[in-house]
Formats: sequence, C-alpha cells, structure tokens
Amino acid sequence: MNRVLVVEDESHLATGIKFNLELEGYDVTVVADGAQALELLTGASRTAFDLLLLDVMLPGMDGFELTRRLRQGGDYTPILMLTAKSLPEDVVQGLESGADDYLPKPFELTVLLARVKGMLRRRDWARGGAEPPERARIGDVEVDFTTFEVRGPSGTNRLTLLEAMLLKLLVQNAGRIVSKGEILEKVWNLSPDTQTRAVDNFVLRLRRYIEADPARPRHLHTVRGAGYRLLLEPEAA
Repeated sequence: MNRVLVVEDESHLATGIKFNLELEGYDVTVVADGAQALELLTGASRTAFDLLLLDVMLPGMDGFELTRRLRQGGDYTPILMLTAKSLPEDVVQGLESGADDYLPKPFELTVLLARVKGMLRRRDWARGGAEPPERARIGDVEVDFTTFEVRGPSGTNRLTLLEAMLLKLLVQNAGRIVSKGEILEKVWNLSPDTQTRAVDNFVLRLRRYIEADPARPRHLHTVRGAGYRLLLEPEAA
C-alpha cells in the first residue's frame, strides 16, 4: 500500500483529499504546516512516504522552503505541489525548488487522483518498471535507476524523480537528439510548446552528476535549436 503525506492547512480540503485517497486504497497522513511535515520526514522518528502532496501557502514555512530543505537534506520523496499560484513563473519556481509536479487550485478531485496515480507510475517507470534500463554506465559514472543514485569518482549523488526521469529518457535515446518538446511532454507532462528554461536548468544539474567538467561536457550535449544528445561514451577527440 502506497503511503501519502498531505500537507494542507485548509482542514476541509485536507479532509476531502484524505477521504478520497483512502477510498483509492492509499494510507494517508495529514499535517497542517511545513514544520510538522519536516519533523515527520526528517526527525528522530522519521517516517517514509511514497508521495507528498504539498500546499505552497502554509503558515510559517511555505511549500517552496520545505521542498528545498527536504532536497538539501537528501529526502527525495516525490512531491506534488498544490497551490493557487498558477502563473508560469510559479510553476517553474516549484519545479526548481525540487517538486516533481504542480497542480493549480481549484482542482477536481478526479484530476488530483489521476496526478497521484501518474506520479507513482512515473516513479516506477524511472526505477525500472517494464522498461529498461535499471542501470546505465555513462563514461566513468554508473547510474542506478532503482535507487536514483549516480556513482562516480567524486562520490554518490541522489537524483530527484524528475532528474531520474530525464536522465532515463536520454539514456534510452542515447546517441540521438531529444527535443525540449519531447522532454516537456514525457517527463514534465506539459505541453511541448510550454515556454520555460526548466529543462535547460535540469540538464545543467545532470551535468554536475555525470561530467568530469560540467563546463565542458563530453557526454550530455546541447544541440542548439534542436534539443539534447547523450553519449554513453564520449566521441574521440
């Protein structure tokens, strides 16, 4: 049974979300603010969850700050942000803080349930699921998609769900150009026409994990006006 943590200070909304998720078979815990959530996720009696539903506008610590603290502390629980802020820059801020999906309020419960199921499917796909690979070697770096770990000469790094999905898509298409539109559609679940630099920023982050010199990439290349191309072994000089 998948465990879901709902962080929402509007009690009627939290109650409705909890009720409907439990009807779908999820084990649901509800807290009303970011500090409670942080303690539950990182404190002495740390509890593991499969998914975090997180409101942005919370008393005290907002959702963006909670997400940043979790990611900085090594907690990579998939996060679906719920918020009345729906401008493109708000969506990008949510994704850049480390969230994995973003659902503007008000929303239909059927849409929320579909997003939850979709995120858990995406997590399973990124971890291996029915589609290989479960592991990949990129030069001197090994990627383990079952644990979202990248191991290399400089140590081990953990990927967020979106980072793992992006890297897996590039690995599956190694050697060919993958367009930004394809990435937006298959990884972010957004329209391929969405105007955002989030993909570019995620590529920069991946380079820090897989490149010996991120400023001079030998594996993950930007093809101007076309997209990105991953080489498992660098081209001969």
